Amino acid sequence: MPDTGRERLNRAKVLRAAVELADEGGFEALTMRGLAARLGVVPMALYKHVADKRELLDGMVDLVFAEVELPDGDDWRTALRTRASSLRQALLAHPWAVGRMETGTPGPANLRHHNAVLQCLRRDAGFPFRMAVHAYNLMDAYVYGFALQEKTLAGDIPAEAARRRETVGDVTKYPYLVEVVTELAKTGFAFADEFEFGLDLILDGLGRVPSGRTPDDVRPGRAR
Repeated sequence: MPDTGRERLNRAKVLRAAVELADEGGFEALTMRGLAARLGVVPMALYKHVADKRELLDGMVDLVFAEVELPDGDDWRTALRTRASSLRQALLAHPWAVGRMETGTPGPANLRHHNAVLQCLRRDAGFPFRMAVHAYNLMDAYVYGFALQEKTLAGDIPAEAARRRETVGDVTKYPYLVEVVTELAKTGFAFADEFEFGLDLILDGLGRVPSGRTPDDVRPGRAR
């Protein structure tokens, strides 16, 4: 039910309503006028709580960060796995946030999140500063990139594979593509399993980096 009392409007309500609208129609479809209508106020009432749409987005992103489980515990790999999986789930719930999580001015949940991940990498995993930054960027590139790909995937991948079997056509010309679409149409496909597979590779790789190494030390062709 719309909030009909202007005196009860506050920043938290504005941000929550904005997230709900973006979840329903995407951030591009979110307007201050539509947000005001959702809250039952005139558009000018919103500007007492957010200066503009840029500040609104910063607050919305902070709410998404607040949903992500922080890495915690003695086992840094388990902690980072939990954090990565939780971040993916938050992005699934709020697909408008994909590509926007590292933009704008960070809020308190955003700052807590980044500090906790760096603490896990520096203190718990024992990485030196540069390697911790390297590892953080690698993890985020994977999670955010996966979320972007997941956002555009067909809802029913086996059905989409069956449809593409006709598009691929000539088995002699594209034998490996035919194999993919044929097998996926028969056996099914869980994209979440692909996330876990890639995450295992990254965490196993980070676990093999000796303490004190820098990103330059572990690049291909460098002496080990």
